Amino acid sequence: MTDSNSDVVALSPKVPPSTSPGAHNVHYDLERELRRSKSSLRSEPGISQIKRRRTRASTFKTVETSSSRPHWQPGQEPGVDPSKPNGGRFHTPTLHEECQITVVDFSEDSIEMHECNNAQIIELVQKEMEDWIKCRWINVNGLSWDVIQALGNYKSLHRLAIEDMMNTNNRTKADWYTDHMYIVITLQKLVHLHDEESDDDSDDDGDFSSEKSQKQKRGGFAQFLRNLSGKKEKPISKLNRGNSAPVVASNNEYVTAHTAGIKQAPVQKLRTLQRYHGGPNQERMAFMEKHSSLADKNLAVSAEQVSIFLTSDNCVISFFETSADDIEFPIIRRLSTPDTILRRSCDASMMTQAIIDAIIDLAIPVTTAYQDTIGSLELDVLTEPDIKHAKSLYIVTSEITVMRNFINPIANMVNALRDHKSVAKPEGGTRVDAQTASSVKISPLARTYLGDVEDHIVLIAEQLDQMRRSADGMIDLIFNTIGAFQNESMKQLTVVTIIFLPLTFLTGYFGMNIQPFNALNHGESYFWKIALPVSFVVVLFLMRDMINRWITNIGSPASR
Repeated sequence: MTDSNSDVVALSPKVPPSTSPGAHNVHYDLERELRRSKSSLRSEPGISQIKRRRTRASTFKTVETSSSRPHWQPGQEPGVDPSKPNGGRFHTPTLHEECQITVVDFSEDSIEMHECNNAQIIELVQKEMEDWIKCRWINVNGLSWDVIQALGNYKSLHRLAIEDMMNTNNRTKADWYTDHMYIVITLQKLVHLHDEESDDDSDDDGDFSSEKSQKQKRGGFAQFLRNLSGKKEKPISKLNRGNSAPVVASNNEYVTAHTAGIKQAPVQKLRTLQRYHGGPNQERMAFMEKHSSLADKNLAVSAEQVSIFLTSDNCVISFFETSADDIEFPIIRRLSTPDTILRRSCDASMMTQAIIDAIIDLAIPVTTAYQDTIGSLELDVLTEPDIKHAKSLYIVTSEITVMRNFINPIANMVNALRDHKSVAKPEGGTRVDAQTASSVKISPLARTYLGDVEDHIVLIAEQLDQMRRSADGMIDLIFNTIGAFQNESMKQLTVVTIIFLPLTFLTGYFGMNIQPFNALNHGESYFWKIALPVSFVVVLFLMRDMINRWITNIGSPASR
């Protein structure tokens, strides 16, 4: 039977009785439960529930491996619906912070800018836009569910795009929907690190300082002996003390830094390149950050996800994690000048191009810093090659590879924007093909300037490739140079061995304790009369190739 008002569907096909002696009636019960939570289970009376097999109790249980997607479960409904209070999930999203929101309304003749917080932006989007406004840009610094829900309902943003925006580890892409477009891009910039002392850290540091003072009381002689023996004490991991498995800690996810190259840049909570893409192993992340070539200059590369919505009604909504000010200030300066292209065009696609261009411009100082680092390492490798340089080059290569993996997809995304052809708005709110059914317009002017953005991306990618090849070549040069030094040492040892080989043989021969041995009745000169000619012949025979090359090099015109 089928009950439309119940969550359980039961099928009970009846088999007519058979006249054969081996036949019997078969009854099938199919129970399907739609659960809203793990604790709420409902079933129809008379229908047996499907029980979990006991053999499953010893299987490996699912482990939460990342804190970036809390309450995530496999097989759940895709997307986050902003029209529902809990987003259509079992648990209400816990993403909340006080956001800094800037709303810029402008036309060719006028411009207005509003600074809003979380509550004010909810009130602002409920008001109708005035007639003089031709383009609106909403720039959000921070991710909070109440703001995301308000703006999602304001522009009917797709639930899949909202889910991607809340998950801050997405690939660079451009998704096209019926009345808006969603862009994900990774922002990378050079930052100056700051030291921050918190209460928790100070308590932990007290334990480590006491341990350090106890080690210093042992005296320097024990440390000297340990250095001679090559033994080093394994440092106690502050990140993983008291736990056998490294776990991502939310308080260790960010560092305090400010953007390099910008005057009076605010101090921000940022994720370094290793923290953004390093995985859950905190010990590896701390090691890579500590031994990074940029760490000596108190510099680092930060990375964060940027989400951009371009709607069909000439509106742009951008979400930054922390670095909105680095993009907002130069764009507002351009909008404040009436004769700029961005202001005169009043085009949302040009506003999108300006945001992407500013993000790419922030990556240029990063490549310059890596070029300076590679140049310094190259000078050290050419003058005093050491095996420790290989470790620094490996870390630089890994960082450059990660950065290149973030930069290259942006070129493909820019090409997709330039090749987009807008058409009439279709029915429904589903995800569509960019070439067939999207009403979002990319103006010819925006396509032209997106070509300039692509040139910058290609230039950065080529510089990163060149630096990576240079670093790989220097690693090979280090090992080749060390190998050549070892070969030279072995050659010198071989020459000494060849010279003393006949002398050792003769010494052993005359030193034999046998009787009678008439040669021992002669003096010392008798030994050298035999040893010198034999040694000369043996050395001349075994070193004939080396002597031949030496004579040839002396007689060649190049040596004169």
